Amino acid sequence: MASQQEREELDSKARQGETVVPGGTGGKSLGAQENLAQGRSKGGQTRKGQIGSEGYQEMGRKGGISTMNKSGGERAAEEGINIDESKFRTRNP
Repeated sequence: MASQQEREELDSKARQGETVVPGGTGGKSLGAQENLAQGRSKGGQTRKGQIGSEGYQEMGRKGGISTMNKSGGERAAEEGINIDESKFRTRNP
């Protein structure tokens, strides 16, 4: 286990863009790199848990305009955004 001083030095290097944990490429801090190396990414998985698998897919198809209260389709209709669903492989009934 790294000491507090060693962790602070590694965190500083990570904030400068250096990969300090094997497999932590892209992490902007020591903690983020540790999570990436262990296969834990909180952002997308948390959102997927909140809106479900189908909601997460719809969010991607609808340009990310869905919110916690409205689906992407509802919000697009409300704001007058035209979405061509003919290009999607899955269809909603």
